[in-house]
Amino acid sequence: MAEQFENIIYEKDGRIAMITINRPDRLNAIDARTSFELNSAFSDFRDDAELWVAIITGAGDRAFSTGNDLVAMSEMMAGKGGGVPKEHLRAPFGGITRDFECWKPIIAAINGYCLAGGLEVAICCDIRVAAEHAQFGVPEVTRAIIPGAGGTQRLPRMLPKGIALELLITGARFDAEWALRHGLVNYVVPAEQVLPKARELAQAICENGPLAVRAVKESALRGLELSLEEGLNKEREFSGAVVRTEDAREGPLAFAQKRKPEYKGR
Repeated sequence: MAEQFENIIYEKDGRIAMITINRPDRLNAIDARTSFELNSAFSDFRDDAELWVAIITGAGDRAFSTGNDLVAMSEMMAGKGGGVPKEHLRAPFGGITRDFECWKPIIAAINGYCLAGGLEVAICCDIRVAAEHAQFGVPEVTRAIIPGAGGTQRLPRMLPKGIALELLITGARFDAEWALRHGLVNYVVPAEQVLPKARELAQAICENGPLAVRAVKESALRGLELSLEEGLNKEREFSGAVVRTEDAREGPLAFAQKRKPEYKGR
């Protein structure tokens, strides 16, 4: 099943949502229309109880995304909004880099250039799979601006401080092996294996209890902002809520009966 959009492709395959930025001629740069469509797709994924994991990628083999479409941005600054509602003009990159709460897992399948806002989208995801030829960078300082969609906040939380600052203040590009070595990505694979690997990971996640997966993600991410003691207390709350679910009864029962569990997300 595929939803109809102009600049993205949004497909639903069982429990997996597939979101593709479909502007390969622009290296999958994100203009206001694309951002609006990405926000619609991610919101639908978040709210659809039948979808458990999402994968985001870019069309073609050259780029995941190079961030803002600067040509479209200059036209918009000249007063051309492209028919996009004004509220979405204030939510760049699909609105997922700021004020978007989703505890379902999201995987980035990085098939080429992952630059500027494209990297900021990727680091909002939970797992990143990169092609061997992928390149990473936040070159904003070379244009006398800063990464304004979470780059200055998420990268120092993900990487050692010195590595994050090197990425941020040099504006340089780094290859996939560098990204793997420093933990920016989880896997580096041949280009033709990027989507299969992402789907393999998504399918593995879908074998687990979805409510438990979401509770783990939320507990882990919220805990990063808490003391250990506060985090342990928060974990206890999540554990207590999950153990009362129907899925939590199904898991041990299926194990005892030596069969595959049938989780329903309730």
